[in-house]
Amino acid sequence: MQPSANPLIGQLGDVDLRLLRVFKAVADCGGMAAAELELNLAMSTISRHVKDLETRLGLVLCRRGRGGFALTPEGSQVYAAALHLLAATDAFRGHLHDIHRRMGGDLHVALFEKTATNPESRIPAAIAQFRALAPQVNLHLHVGPIGMIERGVIDGQYHLGIIPEHRRSESLDYLDLFGETMQLYASEGHPWFDAANDEARDWTALQSQNLAALGYHSPNMALTHARRLERAATASDQEAVATLILSGAYVGFLPDHYAQGFVGSGSMRAVAPNVLRYDCRFACIWRHAPGPLRMAQAFLQALGEAHGAHR
Repeated sequence: MQPSANPLIGQLGDVDLRLLRVFKAVADCGGMAAAELELNLAMSTISRHVKDLETRLGLVLCRRGRGGFALTPEGSQVYAAALHLLAATDAFRGHLHDIHRRMGGDLHVALFEKTATNPESRIPAAIAQFRALAPQVNLHLHVGPIGMIERGVIDGQYHLGIIPEHRRSESLDYLDLFGETMQLYASEGHPWFDAANDEARDWTALQSQNLAALGYHSPNMALTHARRLERAATASDQEAVATLILSGAYVGFLPDHYAQGFVGSGSMRAVAPNVLRYDCRFACIWRHAPGPLRMAQAFLQALGEAHGAHR
């Protein structure tokens, strides 16, 4: 594509924001075909929108073809800038609602996975309370790994995040919510599925076993470092850890509430449950500055009341 003689610089309108949102969705989904369901648009329409944005910017944003989809270097820079712009636009709408002293707009909350089965989690109760208080707010729940949630909150993509604590950032504020117990599990086919020798299975013995563990900063990674455990398989989330355990080739740590279904069916068991376990705490996080919008403050209050927490 030849650079536009009059690229879009300093002139942004609603049409540009719509095109940028389409481009962001395409980049997030990893291609135009994958973004069809996300955007509820035909791929031909998505392709046309991306081409229109490229024309307006005077840049080639992505490559698509037999080699697959990939952002160009310029596309990566535009994507990063779009994240900030779209987050700022959403924040502006939220501030307008604050000025009018009514709660409306879009509230984005990101959750770490597998919180729904935790009996200590009162997030659904907090959502119900918030919905009754602010029925005009469109609540968007996102699920992702800890690092994605932390970055999204710091960048303004998410107003709030709920994660297991592992390290604190000076850019964020924290509200302690609830706990979670992680236990080591084995499945049929693994030598440790037999409970006969559990008394000999401890942290030292675990060092010789094939461990499936999360591959990013988390309480799980902190534990593997502290106990000098090596990952034989790396998992992107706890569903992947469970799948690796079920293969019979690995052991791994899972939340006890999430593993109950596997234990009930007889496909997994907790190994040396009084020894090979650890606890972690979940907290709600938000940007230290600027402070949370009024609707985010209301959601925080609902979370705190539901969990008996105090800021």
